[in-house]
Amino acid sequence: MITQCLIFLAGLIVLSWSADRFIQGASAISGYFGVPPLFIGLTIVAMGSSAPEIMVSISAALAGNRDTAVGNAIGSNIANIGLVLGAVALLKPLQVASGTLRREMPMVLLVSLLAAYLMWDGRLGHREGLLLLVLFFLVIGLLAWLALRSEKSDPLSKELRAELPNIPVTKALLWLLMGMLLLPLSAHMMVDSATHIARYFGISDLVIGLTIVAIGTSLPELAASISGILKKEDDLALGNILGSNIFNILAVLSVPGLLAPGNIDPQAMQRDMPVMLVLTLLLILFCFAIKERRRIERWQGGLLLACYLAYQTSLFQP
Repeated sequence: MITQCLIFLAGLIVLSWSADRFIQGASAISGYFGVPPLFIGLTIVAMGSSAPEIMVSISAALAGNRDTAVGNAIGSNIANIGLVLGAVALLKPLQVASGTLRREMPMVLLVSLLAAYLMWDGRLGHREGLLLLVLFFLVIGLLAWLALRSEKSDPLSKELRAELPNIPVTKALLWLLMGMLLLPLSAHMMVDSATHIARYFGISDLVIGLTIVAIGTSLPELAASISGILKKEDDLALGNILGSNIFNILAVLSVPGLLAPGNIDPQAMQRDMPVMLVLTLLLILFCFAIKERRRIERWQGGLLLACYLAYQTSLFQP
């Protein structure tokens, strides 16, 4: 069991590192071709942040662990809001200045409600997976349109421009290639070892996806968000979380539907999906409740974090 834990840890480290290299390489190459920074942030960076979840879900679905893939998607969204955003806001209140992000928040809630509707019958099949994937590409197009429309005036654009990596093209290509090669390999290591750990402790595939797998794949968002607030780039920190949550629902959750269709653990809809929806709604309320300030206060971050810890504790209650 110690060996499996070490393999999981090694896979997690490589997964986080390769995801960061992938984002840096893709962002640098896009910048060289004159792609607007806001477009890069809303699409390429957000997709790169969700790359660990996507790769883990693909690996889990191909191995027949459908519930691990579903738990990874839902659990990562819960972790992004409760753990990542809660911890970040607890460190420093987050000012929401970007109009693009304020328009993106209801989109997170809408796609979450859609996922809940599609999974209400306890099944995730080819039709649901295909619909989510089609919507994924439509949302990318919408975000691209928002980026091009708001590029000059949005405060987020300035923050993203400052964060674009200034590296040679050859190095950017090398990082991009390394990310593409190492992401699936490290994801397979994580899923395989997590499955062994789950079996050893008698934990269900769904719970293992909601806990160590979801927390592990959310580490890039945590690192990016902490880096953002340290640089006083609040919109960038929040944007990473919102973009990742949208892509987790549409892209990550579509994977088990397409590759391993079938019935899912009833607890996913009875317990976990409602938690994800409530936390998403709380995030929106916190950002819009006081229109003059538009920020997430420390006490609100503490509340989100407390909700997350209580939820994680409940997963292991008999």
